[in-house]
Formats: sequence, C-alpha cells, structure tokens
Amino acid sequence: MSNIILNGVMGLVVADALGVPVEFKDRSILKTNPVTGMREYGTYNQPAGTWSDDSSMTLALADSLIKGLDYKDIMDNFIRWYDNGDFTPHGEAFDIGGTTREALFRYKKGVSPLECGGKNEHDNGNGSLMRILPILFYIQAIYGVDFQEGEEIFEIIHNISSLTHGHKRSLMACGIYISIASKLISEMDLSFSVWSGIYNAMEYYRSQEEFQCELKYFSRLEDKSFKDLPIEEIKSGGYVVDTLEAAIWCLLNTDSYKSCVLKAVNLGRDTDTVGAVVGGLAGLKYGYENIPDEWLSVIVKRGYIENLCNELLKTMQMQNS
Repeated sequence: MSNIILNGVMGLVVADALGVPVEFKDRSILKTNPVTGMREYGTYNQPAGTWSDDSSMTLALADSLIKGLDYKDIMDNFIRWYDNGDFTPHGEAFDIGGTTREALFRYKKGVSPLECGGKNEHDNGNGSLMRILPILFYIQAIYGVDFQEGEEIFEIIHNISSLTHGHKRSLMACGIYISIASKLISEMDLSFSVWSGIYNAMEYYRSQEEFQCELKYFSRLEDKSFKDLPIEEIKSGGYVVDTLEAAIWCLLNTDSYKSCVLKAVNLGRDTDTVGAVVGGLAGLKYGYENIPDEWLSVIVKRGYIENLCNELLKTMQMQNS
C-alpha cells in the first residue's frame, strides 16, 4: 500500500531542496539558466539536497503528531528546531521567517501556543502554509479518508497555523490547501480534485461571518480560468496568497511531479517555499515512486525522513483500527 505520508512529505522536502540554492533569484535570471535538477551551494552555500525551514517545521509537526495532537508539544518541537538545530539537515536552522521568529519568542515568554501567531495583516507570510501538510494525515486518521470538511476540522487546521500565523488570511490559505490535499488523495482527476477542494473550503468560509472580509483575497482561485492565467500574472514571493496561487497554478499546468516542482522553482523569488507547498501536493498526486531517483539520492537525512513518515503512518493506522 502506498504510504501517503511519505508521498506528501518527501514530495515537499525534495522540492524545498530544489529551491534552496536559487532562493531570491529573479524569474528573468532563472529563465536564462533554469533549474533542471539538484544544485549545490548557491544562495545559502549549502550542499545539494539540503532542505530549509519549510521541511524542518514540517518534520517537527509530523514528529509531534506521532504522540497525538498537542499544541504545546508542537511548539516545543519548533523551539528545539530554532534553538538546537533539531529537525534540520546539518544541525543548524537557517532561512527563518520574521513572523515565525516573533511567534517563537512569544512562546518563550510564556504566551499560550494558540496565541503566539501574529494577527496583523503584515503577518501573512507563507510560514504556516509551508508546514501545514502533516495535519492532513492526523485529520484523516481521526475523521476518515473521505472526511467532510466541517467546523471542527477547520478549527484544527486554523490552530496549527495560529501557532505562528494567526491572521484569518493565513488560516484560510491553510484551510484551502488541506482541502485540496485531501481531494488529491481521494479523487482521480487532477483538475476535479483541485476545484473540488477549493469549492468545499470556500463554501465553508462563506458560511462563517468572521471570514467574510477575507473572501475577496481568494477570488482568483474560484475562477475556472485561473489555470489559463499567463505566467506574468503569477507572483512567487513570500505573501501567503501568492504562494498558494503559484502552487495551484503550477499543479494545474503540469502532469508529473518533476515538471510541477521545476515549474514552481523556476518562478523565482521564494523558490524553496513555493516549491515545498506544491511539492507536497504533487507528491500526494503522483506518489513517492515518481520523484526522480537522482533527486532522492542526494536528499540529506533521507533515511531519517522516511523513518519518521513510516512511524507517523503506523500511528495513524492505529488510530483507524
């Protein structure tokens, strides 16, 4: 049986590692020298196969979920990552977002986990979206593979985001993302999975008065012509809506894991995070076996990542039994 956790998490990690060496590079530069495989050094002077904070925080969340859903334990794992270099490829955290750093500082000062995330409009970076994927596997274990997105499920997703990013726009981006991810596992057709996931999430948010003022920021995703937007209209910076749009656009305009994540990375700017966000979705859709072997072979701590995914899968299966 396919390990959907390994599919998604390794899909995320590999795409993150593809993007690390070229983070902040402009699209025009990558157009003349596109990423076609794993590179070494580059922006952070790291060896090939090195993943960033996107993967580290994803792995920290996955590690915590093995013990159940405990927001304090998740934050403790994030602190272990930030302070001690746990869940990192080389023993040291790098490329940490400002909003995430501020949330961890608040936690250290005694603020309760769910109150740590920034709630101002300028706190809508992609730092919770990039690490949200593992909560899907917990939700499916508790509520079933074909769970119907509802208030309790969205509350869990929002809580995971709020550990570092508490603005409603970030919560919505994470909710839409997990809704799409759930459909990619259970549906056959890619386009139908994506649109169904977006529709279900947006119907929920439309029914919630507190999210009414934020609906407009996601209106492009509801337009069936979104897929056909020219690349010039797709932004790939650190703003959470831009990252979500770029990921979905790349997924809809490709037909394999490899082509999807390369398209994402070659958009430029926040290459590792856009790559990671869509890499998780593409991993769920196409499977671990369709990630190129030459990329997997250089992933730092590959065995550790695979073992963690297998351990989480066993725990989630026990929840179902």
